[in-house]
Amino acid sequence: MNDQPRRRPAKPHRRPQKDPVRFLAFEALRAVDERDAYANLVLPPLLKKARAKGGFEGRDAALATELVYGTLRRQGTYDAIVAACIDRPLREVDPPVLDVLNMGVHQLLGTRIPTHAAVSASVELARVVLGEGRAKFVNAVLRKVTAHDLDGWVEKVAPSYEEDAEDHLSIVHSHPRWIVSALWDALGGGRAGIEDLLEADNERPEVTLVARPGRSTTDELARALGDENSLPGRWSPYAVRMAEGGEPGALAAVQEGRAGVQDEGSQLVAAALAAAPVEGRDTRWLDGCAGPGGKAALLAALAADRGATLLAAEKQPHRSRLVERALAGNPGPYQVVTADGTRPPWLPGTFDRILMDVPCSGLGALRRRPEARWRRRAKDLESFAPLQRGLLREALKAVRVGGIVGYATCSPHLAETRVVVEDVLKGRGGEPVEAEWVDARPLMPGVPALGDGPDVQLWPHLHGTDAMYLALLRRTG
Repeated sequence: MNDQPRRRPAKPHRRPQKDPVRFLAFEALRAVDERDAYANLVLPPLLKKARAKGGFEGRDAALATELVYGTLRRQGTYDAIVAACIDRPLREVDPPVLDVLNMGVHQLLGTRIPTHAAVSASVELARVVLGEGRAKFVNAVLRKVTAHDLDGWVEKVAPSYEEDAEDHLSIVHSHPRWIVSALWDALGGGRAGIEDLLEADNERPEVTLVARPGRSTTDELARALGDENSLPGRWSPYAVRMAEGGEPGALAAVQEGRAGVQDEGSQLVAAALAAAPVEGRDTRWLDGCAGPGGKAALLAALAADRGATLLAAEKQPHRSRLVERALAGNPGPYQVVTADGTRPPWLPGTFDRILMDVPCSGLGALRRRPEARWRRRAKDLESFAPLQRGLLREALKAVRVGGIVGYATCSPHLAETRVVVEDVLKGRGGEPVEAEWVDARPLMPGVPALGDGPDVQLWPHLHGTDAMYLALLRRTG
């Protein structure tokens, strides 16, 4: 008789199971990291492809979207937590591994997914995309993360506000320190305001539609959406807000170009330029940085209502084609050209109204493009500065005496807003321009908290819009 203990049979090898939702989210995060892509451009085609294969439901799309955007928004906080759970510098963790880890941390600390499900699903994803060895690393780290909730972890990894206010806010609200500093300078005030702003940047923005005048109405959009799925705009007379989860592309008015998706801040900027008083002729309008075409489409509709013509100019050919698509079907006369606003093909004094919505850092749209906060660097603003000044300087030459120029940017950074305008008006870096400020605040009726003027800075936490800036200038000589 053999008294040797019987060996347990080896467990059969199990192939890792591919979770389509988490795999899709991982694909999107890798595209953002590897190709410098934007999640709002990468995710929709991935979701469309998944739906086409079948078995991918609305709730699956909602979870994939939450995993991608939640991970990107809270990346700074999650990086600090992961760093506290490993025995090597964070920079030595391969980016794909860090994506799986951060997505797992988001499930554990930022969603209602049960702890065991969040860990097991993340480890299974790691087996599929990283291999068995790295999956064990992911498992070990995430099990350490389960020791505390989000508040507990933040208390452990962030310095106190009294010790280092900017670093505290950076980790708690997941913004690079330099952006915290820049936003605080632009906003002014104490702790409450900056915390509200940073928190607003981490909230999912509403989808807002614009009914282009003469082509659609807010009533039409509201009826198409249904009362339970729509809300009136807060400030813009052309806005309708959609309920969460709606599909704007399913609306006939959007498909036909009579309406579009556009943040209320952008609508307010275009409407304020159109409402600014000018003396005499008012028939020639210019959108000097028109791509991708949202503001141009609204301006074209407003111009057509008054018998004016819009010229929409865009330097990049592919963006110029987007402008053409946005303006297609506009009832009034318009023209789209591919042109550089710093070397314009038009003569001085040609236009009555000009909108110059200049290229910028995009710090005003961090709600919509959360990955931009990790991609931008403070030195990037130096490359935008000459372009912004050049575009504004040429716009003031292109408008006639008595005409209006609107300088707009989707950034609240002072170096991209008021400093640019003041430098151009004072002739710093170029010839001085004879122009005067026009108070933009009365041209946004009903909108509160617009500051001391004459320019306007909108804020996500105060107005529910992107942080759009607008300065209106009248040429005087």
